[in-house]
Amino acid sequence: MEQEVDPSFETLLEYLRQSRGFDFTGYKRASLSRRVLRQMQSYGIETYRDYQDYLEVHPDEFVLLFNTVLINVTAFFRDTIAWEYLQNEVLPQLFATKPERSPIRIWSAGCASGEEAYTLAMILAKLLGREQLRQRVKIYATDIDEESLSQARQSLYRAQDLEAVPADLQTQFFEPVGDRLIFDPDLRRAVIFGRHDLLQDAPISRLDLLVCRNTLMYFNAETQGRVLKRLHFALNPTGVLFLGKAEMLLTHANLFTPINLQHRIFRRVTPQNRRDFSLLDTSPLEEDLSNILEDHRQIGELAFESLPMAQIVININGILVLANATARELFGLNLMDLGRPLQDLEISYRPLELRSYIDQVSRERALILIHDVLRNLSGQSSQSFDVQFKPLENKSAEFLGVSITFVDVTRYHDLQEMLTHSNQELETTNEELESSNEELETTNEELQSTNEELETTNEELQSSNEELETMNEELQSTNEELQTINAELQQRTGELNEANAFLSSLFTSLSLGVIVIDRQLHILTWNHAAEELWGLRFNEAQGKSFLGLDIGLPVEQLRDPILQCLKGEKDRQELVLKARNRRGQEIQCRLSISPLAGGETQQRGAILLMEEVK
Repeated sequence: MEQEVDPSFETLLEYLRQSRGFDFTGYKRASLSRRVLRQMQSYGIETYRDYQDYLEVHPDEFVLLFNTVLINVTAFFRDTIAWEYLQNEVLPQLFATKPERSPIRIWSAGCASGEEAYTLAMILAKLLGREQLRQRVKIYATDIDEESLSQARQSLYRAQDLEAVPADLQTQFFEPVGDRLIFDPDLRRAVIFGRHDLLQDAPISRLDLLVCRNTLMYFNAETQGRVLKRLHFALNPTGVLFLGKAEMLLTHANLFTPINLQHRIFRRVTPQNRRDFSLLDTSPLEEDLSNILEDHRQIGELAFESLPMAQIVININGILVLANATARELFGLNLMDLGRPLQDLEISYRPLELRSYIDQVSRERALILIHDVLRNLSGQSSQSFDVQFKPLENKSAEFLGVSITFVDVTRYHDLQEMLTHSNQELETTNEELESSNEELETTNEELQSTNEELETTNEELQSSNEELETMNEELQSTNEELQTINAELQQRTGELNEANAFLSSLFTSLSLGVIVIDRQLHILTWNHAAEELWGLRFNEAQGKSFLGLDIGLPVEQLRDPILQCLKGEKDRQELVLKARNRRGQEIQCRLSISPLAGGETQQRGAILLMEEVK
């Protein structure tokens, strides 16, 4: 199904190509536009035209946009089982066909940050040994993203990046540098990094192995075809192509044939060009010529034998000289009947008197066609044939005999009788018969159209699979971001817990009663000294209105001072009130009311400090 083209989006892609040399026109529009929109939304930009203006003013945005579009999700030994099959089954057979000491050329296309290229270096070092790797192997690792290539050249990775690398390979091929690990500098020389655009740049040639995993799926079907032709050209005749798990090549069997379809490993198909007949020797020996003629004769006989309709040939003397397999089976003939006079055989008069038509053809030298010849079979069944009599003449127009062909039209004859019977019963008009004929023609066209749709279904399913794989990689990237945010939130939660514990310890240790209320005069904090003073526990007071408490403190007298404090009219107030403590004793209580800082224009609440005046 063709996707609607957005002119403003196409204008943006053309701007990227002209200004930065990145040609994304061959990428799938659905996933490409989704990634560009994600980057636009981070700035609150709504239209592609506005985003193009933003790029013109902020050139640093190009790097962020390309990182979002290209994703660059990769890992060491990604799809481990596929890599093990390549190492244990494919590469040993591939190298066994190469002469000793001959160079081995490998290309990692779309290498991103280099994990794939260094994975190749590790498995080749295990297969060939370090010395052979340094002397014979060149691994060309390319990508369109310069920032990823810069990271790949450093060959520095975090410990979590190497989780998929077996422990013995980590020890053998990586060295610690600070909090990172660096790939073996000695083997690093076998890997050559460079910028390369699969859509525009010439491919690296004479390759034994080409690794291009989860790169083709970002391109549309037409662009995939162009890239695959370049990859086919790049490989040696026995070269191997290693793709990602979403890339099938089901519609490119003329370029690559699967070695293992499950692991997406393919071998290059070498074109089988037919030798031009003009290249044959123009003066063959007599024996060779007779062999060629004999071959042609046998081919002719086989073609005659394999005809789906029954055919016999009668010569000028009325002798049966040929009868193909269909005719022998249909009319009960055998090879012994060849060479017998036609008049001695049942076929000469059943289902049709043949001799009179043979005489007519020999006289008129013209084709005769007899329709609807009925042949009764055992029981009540029958067959209908169209019988064709064709004269056989040589180049000199000499009459040699007659070819008789029996075309089984039983099915069509039955259909015609059914249609005639239906017409008689329904007294249909001539226009209805013509309409029925048109419907039959339409049905044929619809069947042809259905066949074409079925041929495209597989490509659509493959495209859907590639799109799902793309979305999976985007989700993986988003998941990593969420993990980072979660780690930061956990750290902040720990800090808040420590701060809360500190404040709780502080409030508990104070000898003064401390009550904190919000702007609605609901209690937020009630320390231990307040519990001792008024006999009300924190869990009994929390969340309740301060003015609604039934304690020995005359809370109604505190309404106005508290409201003045909340309005910012007074910063701090002190007053002494008569009250009753939790034991019912009358006491003098000194109170201090201070604002609890909040926003710039209003207080968040109030803090009440209280103690008994001795």
